[in-house]
Amino acid sequence: MIQVKTLPCGARLVTEKLPEFRSASIGIWVGAGAVKEASDRKGISHFIEHMCFKGTEKRNFLQLAKEADDLGAALNAFTDKEATCYHIKALTDVFPQAVDILLDMVCFSKNDAAEIRKEKRVVTEEIAMVEDTPDDIIVDILMEKVFRGTPLQYPVLGSRRTVRVITREDVLAYRKKWYTAGNIVVAAVGNFDDSALEEQLEAQLSMLPSKSPEIADYKPSEGCRYGYRTQDINQTHIAIGLPTVSMGSGEYYAQAIACDILGGSMSSRLFQNIREQKGLAYSVFSSTLSYAQDGMFMIYAGITPGKEVDAVTGIAGELAGLKRDGISKEETEIVKQRLKSGYIFSLESMNSRMYRLGRNLLLLDKVYSQEDTMAEIDAVTADQVNAFLDRICDIGKYSGVAISSKRIDMKRLMNG
Repeated sequence: MIQVKTLPCGARLVTEKLPEFRSASIGIWVGAGAVKEASDRKGISHFIEHMCFKGTEKRNFLQLAKEADDLGAALNAFTDKEATCYHIKALTDVFPQAVDILLDMVCFSKNDAAEIRKEKRVVTEEIAMVEDTPDDIIVDILMEKVFRGTPLQYPVLGSRRTVRVITREDVLAYRKKWYTAGNIVVAAVGNFDDSALEEQLEAQLSMLPSKSPEIADYKPSEGCRYGYRTQDINQTHIAIGLPTVSMGSGEYYAQAIACDILGGSMSSRLFQNIREQKGLAYSVFSSTLSYAQDGMFMIYAGITPGKEVDAVTGIAGELAGLKRDGISKEETEIVKQRLKSGYIFSLESMNSRMYRLGRNLLLLDKVYSQEDTMAEIDAVTADQVNAFLDRICDIGKYSGVAISSKRIDMKRLMNG
């Protein structure tokens, strides 16, 4: 059973007890991501995530890592556009010790000035690594085009310039503003003592400031934009995208079905046409990114240089065909079964359950039971999917970017 409560300190706690398991997973979700950052300090949310591993008043960075390893625990963290999540998974009998490590990191990071200087070099190397990976960096480039004028346009890592100027004072001020009990959701899944966990969380999280400021809503970006980047690589990487629905939208699962049909599986239109029939790409797919206020539908292909026109023409043709012909009730039901299967498979992972509960409660202020999710998928009709496809199946509505060894004019390529 999923339970949600607000602790006296103001932090929200969502738990799902699974007594048949012998371990537990917990995530501390902080509402601090790229959308909360000042324009001249982009990347500070992710940088603070790094600093939480660099030592506290009780443990230095080696002790943090070694204590987690000695427990046999899996400790990690990630930052995205809207949140930072610190998480640990451990056996039930050592779970309280694992939680103590996690709370120490999040609440009492030392943020030593020397470690900050060192970690800025580490993060700039991480930025360089992403820039050397075209199928990673192309998503950041596309999002800058699709979400121009909104906080979602900025990359989570920031840039070399913005990371290099981060100071200890910046870190402390950002933590004071956003690392507050009222801006934290804790999600725990598995076999654990819930009463003991509540006491442990309250004792530590109550030492944080109580509230964070609200952020203003933003409007979805409008218009198509194009870009390219030249890089010494063997393939041409193309990505096109447009703004779509948010993660709490009533069209969320209609979009998921549309995405699966277009390019989300081996039997999808794009995979069969662009790869299997024409041999233009090894990797071609569609995907969605959903946030609290907005979302993006995107299509990606990695193709042989010189085949860009053929690939984009093929993608445009599949979009036009879906818009013209739509999908049948039978195909809708088949894809709904795939979605339900994927959802059930994800429930076999405690980390996946923790992620779903924590993110939904933090960003949507609600959680979905298994029955809720299955019912929402079952409720989608072919007419709803076709209405969604009708809106997105026109390549003229998409922004587009490319990474290649030569200049690619995406505007001309996409508009004939």
